[in-house]
Amino acid sequence: MILAGDVGGTKVHLALFDFINGKLQHTRDTRYPAREYSGLEEIVRDFLGQESVTSACFGVPGPVRDGRLRLTNLPWTLDSRELSHSLKIDHVFLINDLEANGYGIAELSPEQIFTLSEGDPRQIGNRALIAAGTGLGEGILAWNGKMHVPMPSEGGHCDFAPRNEDEIDLLRYLKQKYQGRISFERVVSGMGLTNIYDFLRDVRGMEEPAWLHDRITEEDPNAVITELALSAKSEICERALDMFVAAYGAESGNLALKVLSIGGFYIGGGIAPRILEKLKDGSFLRAFTDKGRLSQLLINMPVRVIMESRAALMGAAAYAEARAAELSGISHRAASISL
Repeated sequence: MILAGDVGGTKVHLALFDFINGKLQHTRDTRYPAREYSGLEEIVRDFLGQESVTSACFGVPGPVRDGRLRLTNLPWTLDSRELSHSLKIDHVFLINDLEANGYGIAELSPEQIFTLSEGDPRQIGNRALIAAGTGLGEGILAWNGKMHVPMPSEGGHCDFAPRNEDEIDLLRYLKQKYQGRISFERVVSGMGLTNIYDFLRDVRGMEEPAWLHDRITEEDPNAVITELALSAKSEICERALDMFVAAYGAESGNLALKVLSIGGFYIGGGIAPRILEKLKDGSFLRAFTDKGRLSQLLINMPVRVIMESRAALMGAAAYAEARAAELSGISHRAASISL
């Protein structure tokens, strides 16, 4: 049995996987509110109980150095060696969360992916991955001539690049709000959607009815904004989602250019599946391909949305099995085929 984890700033998602005929088989999973626990070790013990695992891998937000990471949004420091010792798991690995998502792509079935743009599917080369959720993750899948090798990136923390008057004024508003530089994550993420809404209300003077103010205050503002935008029940929410999706598309196009992702561009994270109908209306792709003389390069790139919420867990499980097999000489995936 393999333990996989997706560690975020607000929740920790754990799952157990096995292999049947060489394919990952999900056994069970649980989500935990991260801030209610003292650390990852406590959550893992609660999840596993008396169950034992042969290897584990956790996708984590941020750069991992020598098997160690200090989380930005939680007061936790994770060390793969310490986790292995304390949890009595022979092989424990920490990898960037977008790297885990990248490994997960190879495990997905066609039904778990929605094609937003066919592009030119004959092209072979690098791929790229972007994922807006609590934060903004970006990843690279480098083509080495035989396979795509996932590589981490912290591109979501690059400087926000406004493209029109609304976004220029949004940048000014956010610079004042955060008293400093503004990254794309401040715009394209859960906090980003709320930031855009606040900008439209406070700077553009768009109306926020009392009933909407109450819902925004009492409920998850991102869920409220998304719901009312998609149902066309609030002008300010519709406009906020319009700006969000355009900025999402623009930064996706930036990443695609930097990586030259002619082999395909993937949109992951928790937000994309929830706003799929909005992504399908063309506004995302218009911003994605609006790159001047290089627009045709972007038009030719296949663009796909990952619909499977466990993609990062699947990637973490696949990574754990492969790396443990390298170290131990025993492959559970291969063994499941020969049974």
